[in-house]
Amino acid sequence: MAVGPGTLPPLHPVSGFRLGIASAGIKKPGRRDVVLMELAEGSAVAGVFTLNAFCAAPVRICKQNLATSPARYLLTNTGNANAGTGEQGMKDAMACCEAVAERCRVPVEAVLPFSTGVIGEPLPVEKIVNALDAAKADLSEDNWDQAAWGIMTTDTRPKAASEKIEYQGKTITLTGISKGSGMIMPNMATMLGYVATDAEIPQELLQQWLSKVADKSFNRITVDGDTSTNDSCMLVATGASGVRIDGSDYELAALFTEALERVMLDLAQAIVRDGEGATKFVEVRVESAGTSPEALDVAYTIAHSPLVKTALFACDPNWGRILACVGRAGIDNLDLDALQIYLNDICIVENGGRAASYTEEAGQAVMDGEEILIRVVLNRGQVTERVWTTDLSHDYVSINADYRS
Repeated sequence: MAVGPGTLPPLHPVSGFRLGIASAGIKKPGRRDVVLMELAEGSAVAGVFTLNAFCAAPVRICKQNLATSPARYLLTNTGNANAGTGEQGMKDAMACCEAVAERCRVPVEAVLPFSTGVIGEPLPVEKIVNALDAAKADLSEDNWDQAAWGIMTTDTRPKAASEKIEYQGKTITLTGISKGSGMIMPNMATMLGYVATDAEIPQELLQQWLSKVADKSFNRITVDGDTSTNDSCMLVATGASGVRIDGSDYELAALFTEALERVMLDLAQAIVRDGEGATKFVEVRVESAGTSPEALDVAYTIAHSPLVKTALFACDPNWGRILACVGRAGIDNLDLDALQIYLNDICIVENGGRAASYTEEAGQAVMDGEEILIRVVLNRGQVTERVWTTDLSHDYVSINADYRS
């Protein structure tokens, strides 16, 4: 179950970035669950990672290797998170990196590992290593769509986005994939996300742009309010196009960052649309706030409310639940008479209570749709923030109750 058609757009190959997919049978026999990504020598790599204190072994190793050596290979396995596995988990992740390094003739520090799946179970190292030769043999710049399938866990469909930028007769390509469906409340980026471009970008600038864009895309989505142990989002610049972006050409930098924002927002919103058991795609927009933190406090209080989320699933225009969330969001000196709350364009609250123009029929018409905007106008400043979320359905409970079976 997911919201919207979910068809993948045309995915443009990124010169200098190859992907190979293989089956290790980690959780399901025959499942293509190992993805190897090869980066051209000299590529710049940036990353953002989970802030969960129980961050998984691959996250720890990825951060260490990223800080010490130029990355050449990214290795992803699904079906097992290798989180909550202690020192053995670190050894297991390193063993997988060593196997890639041996086959690809690079230093072990040039391999970045990623894992997603069940927490607390030993990583099946032998299965992953046995799949590496097939993954290496499958390496191709045209494998983005297959890789999008390969990194899925409880996802019901792959997630990808791609753009081309034309500038002064030259072309820059950006393509990315992401995965995530449950345990979605990123505290950095997403569950797993990979974006590559053939532009040449200095690593420090690449990291700056990734952090900034992730904060407005992957850091603005929530399905269930849970931050994963394995969240990682990587941005790779291979430089193969010959177009250098270093900030000195403001027009080119703006074109690139705007395209990056679109790609990453598409990937982030695709996760929400495929939220576990989701039947609704919901934007919570808080306008005219005094500060960004207070706008986000209101937005997340609404987005995380089980009462609001279940009303959304039931198509029930129970506007009192939204009103109660705004009131308990902890905003100092909130003027209840000054704010308004809307469902799409239907005003449901003003002057401290139900809007005089509101009718149950109008509210019902909004709630019956798959895509809903909950808009709160605080009228206390100039700041607007957006958060994207889902409803909470019976299927969410079933999916997570059966997750390890």
